Amino acid sequence: MGLLARSGPPNSTVGRFLPVAWTAARVYLGYKYLQRRRRRLGFEATEPAFQRHHQRSARWFYETAVHLRGLLIKTGQFVGARADVVPEPYVVTLSHLQDRVPPRSFAEMRHVVERELGRPLKLVFREFDERPVASASLAQVHRAVLHDGREVAVKVQYPEIAEVVRRDLRSLKILVDLLQRFEPAFDYRVLYDELAYHAPIELDFVHEGQNAERVARELRGREDVYVPRIHWDYTTRRVLVMEYVHGLRLTDVDGMRARGIDPRRVAQTLIEAYCDQILVNGFFHADPHPGNLFVQEGPRVVFVDFGLAKEVPRSFRRGLVDLTRAILEQDFDAAARAFHDLGFRTRSGDPRTFVAVGKAYLHSLEEMSRRGNQREIVVEINQQLAEIVRANPVVRVPGDIVLVGRVMGLLSGLGKTLDSRVDLVRTLVPYVAEQAAREHGFDAEVARTLRAATEARLVQLEGEGAARGPK
Repeated sequence: MGLLARSGPPNSTVGRFLPVAWTAARVYLGYKYLQRRRRRLGFEATEPAFQRHHQRSARWFYETAVHLRGLLIKTGQFVGARADVVPEPYVVTLSHLQDRVPPRSFAEMRHVVERELGRPLKLVFREFDERPVASASLAQVHRAVLHDGREVAVKVQYPEIAEVVRRDLRSLKILVDLLQRFEPAFDYRVLYDELAYHAPIELDFVHEGQNAERVARELRGREDVYVPRIHWDYTTRRVLVMEYVHGLRLTDVDGMRARGIDPRRVAQTLIEAYCDQILVNGFFHADPHPGNLFVQEGPRVVFVDFGLAKEVPRSFRRGLVDLTRAILEQDFDAAARAFHDLGFRTRSGDPRTFVAVGKAYLHSLEEMSRRGNQREIVVEINQQLAEIVRANPVVRVPGDIVLVGRVMGLLSGLGKTLDSRVDLVRTLVPYVAEQAAREHGFDAEVARTLRAATEARLVQLEGEGAARGPK
């Protein structure tokens, strides 16, 4: 803890870079050492050591994130929500970063609110709770009551966070470039580029409010989804005032069951809402970690925090639909073309890499039709994809796919938390069929035919899995 043993987060670039570099080095080198031992000694002999390193690494990550705050908090929120992939110690430890980051003092935050609104707090709010209801990477949220009695949530940006974000981006750029030298099989810089583009935008709360209203407008036909209203008279670039909505945290499974809410229905609603946003509307809430999602009776899922939202170009949506359709129909040549059209590129230009990726994904669907352990399947598929990519490295990944992939990863993790039995493929089929018809000018009858064909393929996969029996 030597590098972290100082009060308050450092503000200089070097002061913020050194703790991150030290933590990253300890985590990375520890895993590389254990991987070599595993190759010599086998899985069972080394698994206890791996579990201990998972626990240590999660704790190091958490302590560094809480100390430095900034973008590292956001990174930890993402990792901690991936219950489908990362080891349990990361989920347990880093889940505390979702909305329980140590808050800033009320005096600091009051100064920001009064400066932004241009008047004393008491002239705007009848009540203003000094203790925040949530604190995270860029801001913290306080409950308040306007003079007309409306209960509101006031999101207040940390005073120096804009400069912290700029310095953290410089530090992450250095680490990503170093990682690229040691692990050249995948271009991690595309992840950094997407983060560098979106992080500054998240600091504009007016933009966030506009994002919230757009998603609310486009999902207004769904009674099982809700977005709080924005109070524009009290909203600025650094202060966002919105309707205060009561609800259970998305991870409070026991609370849902106590109120008669089926967590699996909640998971289904969440998946369907994202199919609407990504495939139909082309604009989606891109940060679905548990601190940004609540559940009310119905069930109804409440979305908050629209700082990270993404416009999906029509051409990209069309590519996603074509890719999913091709994989479901086992047309791997079409899948390779869809990967290329989406913007993926390999070092050699050999389309067989994408054919192999499509086959690996289809294999995962077959396994999910006959095995219950989705996390185990995801790990296996990730290992297969890593081997494919190492053989013919992907040198270009489209930026749009990064956030879509991040969202799907987070939803997969939340599905595991909710003990979901949602069939993701069956949920996707109607959207893929209808969007394929719309994008390619098919009539309704062709759309129904395509939907029936993909459903028949899924039934075939389930039959093949049942015939083989459990693994």
